[in-house]
Amino acid sequence: MTKLLLLGGTTEASQLAAHLAQAWTGAGRQAVFSYAGRTARPAPQPLPCRVGGFGGVAGLAEYLRAEAITHVVDATHPFAAQMSTNAVQACAEVGVELVALERPVWVAQAGDSWCHVPDMEGAVAALPQAGARVFLAIGKQHVAEFATKPQNHYLLRLVDQPDAPLALPEATVVVARGPFEAAGDETLMQTHAITHVVAKNAGGAGAEAKLIAARALGLPVVMIDRPEIPARRVLGSVAEVRRWLDHGA
Repeated sequence: MTKLLLLGGTTEASQLAAHLAQAWTGAGRQAVFSYAGRTARPAPQPLPCRVGGFGGVAGLAEYLRAEAITHVVDATHPFAAQMSTNAVQACAEVGVELVALERPVWVAQAGDSWCHVPDMEGAVAALPQAGARVFLAIGKQHVAEFATKPQNHYLLRLVDQPDAPLALPEATVVVARGPFEAAGDETLMQTHAITHVVAKNAGGAGAEAKLIAARALGLPVVMIDRPEIPARRVLGSVAEVRRWLDHGA
């Protein structure tokens, strides 16, 4: 029996899940989709799903053993560094084959005005002290770090409405689920008089609209570089993972 654990949460993970459900599972092959549980309404998947953390490396290793997992595809967000690191260590410990589905990074194009920073602290430091109107396209986990510059106004686009007041005194929340279009993001930025964009270098087409819009409007972008993850086998597209599964797994 071949049993695959798909660590999901990205558009590519959903695309891969659709392939697995339609053309891969059956005849001695099973697959399970895992969500981290950070959103209240995760997108439905055509595979059996589990939601929530594993409890670190030890918990993930125990899950791999208990569920007789033979292969793992890490298709989490490029900034889910802890989960990806845990996957590398747990798979090595148990002897499970691991591959990462990792989107290529975004690269600045003609007309872009990007400031690269290594982390969230660097992103905060790169913003003006006051008077900026910032599209904070980073999710909700690190919002509180920007409270050190409370005299800026922040626009957040989140999948879920916050269940508690934000740490930012001047903030507007738009609840929406991507992928988004460049024209819509351009309108969004104009409507809120955005002067700066802060983004994680997630890569992929699904979240690139804000960068295209910023380019069209001539807005500066503070680009947070990806965190480092231990060495692992990396594939750059759903098609490559499909070939790996069809021939290797």
